[in-house]
Amino acid sequence: MTRIDVGSVLRHSANLPFSDLVTRPTGAAVRRCIQTELAALSEGDVALLDFSRIGMMDYSCADEVVAKLLIALAGQDAHSGYIVFHGITDAHLEAIETVLDHHGLALVVQFADGGARLVGSVTDDERAIWETVYARGAVATNHEPAERARILESLVQRRLLRHDGVAYAPLGPVQ
Repeated sequence: MTRIDVGSVLRHSANLPFSDLVTRPTGAAVRRCIQTELAALSEGDVALLDFSRIGMMDYSCADEVVAKLLIALAGQDAHSGYIVFHGITDAHLEAIETVLDHHGLALVVQFADGGARLVGSVTDDERAIWETVYARGAVATNHEPAERARILESLVQRRLLRHDGVAYAPLGPVQ
């Protein structure tokens, strides 16, 4: 798993001495730098975007850094790479959830204790199936009822799960 420190990216890309993601141009600069780093990943790699050194994040930066990044990835092959968000605080979540809901997007947040959850626009069925895969560590592909298989494949297309042809699996290590 490749770790990208968003706080460090902010300081270098925007040449700013503070740790707050505010203003759309700042968010766009950070997103472009992150996209450059993500482009260097190999197929199937997982990048951990670490927000633990980010203070405040306003809605425009959540839109630029999170939503536009996910939208750009959605246009690529579903197996080209994955992102897990780490270090997200309750203060970040308000802005992030708002932009995710607005765009119909979702993401995986991994917490310091190793636990993870889905954030954003997902149905109750998607959340329940994702939580089952996460809890088990993997779910075999064969013998899935049609609706469950459709939801699992949708979660893969949205980059919320991985599929290797044999099983569906979480994006990162399961504790």
